[in-house]
Amino acid sequence: YRTIHFLDFSDFRLWGAYTQQSNWQSFNTRNSSPFRETNYEPELIATFGTGNSNGFKLANIGLVHQSNGQSLPQSRSWNRLYLQGGWEWNNTFSLLGRGWWRIPETPQKDDNPDIQNYLGRGDVVLRWEPVDKSQIVSLLLRNNLNLGRNRGFLQLDWTTPVKLGNSAKLFVQITNGFGESLIDYNHRQRTIGMGIAFRDW
Repeated sequence: YRTIHFLDFSDFRLWGAYTQQSNWQSFNTRNSSPFRETNYEPELIATFGTGNSNGFKLANIGLVHQSNGQSLPQSRSWNRLYLQGGWEWNNTFSLLGRGWWRIPETPQKDDNPDIQNYLGRGDVVLRWEPVDKSQIVSLLLRNNLNLGRNRGFLQLDWTTPVKLGNSAKLFVQITNGFGESLIDYNHRQRTIGMGIAFRDW
């Protein structure tokens, strides 16, 4: 953490993050049961904060790697640089908008040269959380920004007011589009899932 004064930014922070997503495949015992795939996503994020209580809050510059750790022909991976802006209003509504550039790979090492045509070139996350913190609704929209062959992805998450003990709530997720998982990035999928959310990060 460092205090700076550059343009409208008042502080700078450097973060490391790691996301792991595992997709179940419990009923297909011949092919990788109980998991179909696990996606690994480490990233490095430089955050420039404005200190504003409302409106434009931050800008992120990130370097992110995403892969499934499998061998050919199931191997999927790519690296990106992104620029992201964050806005918040009244501690209730927030918006994150991000655009990225894929770091080129040699044809011999590129397992998925068309992945950007399906997983897109940017995304937007809209989030609503009431003052009482009883529930959270978020919407992720991703698109390849290609008018001729437009492909996108929608993900709606709802952490419900139904409490499960003192530290967990019921969680519902609906998705539609391309890129719900890396191994099936070029196949349109529609999914609905339910689970337990211990904490919203």
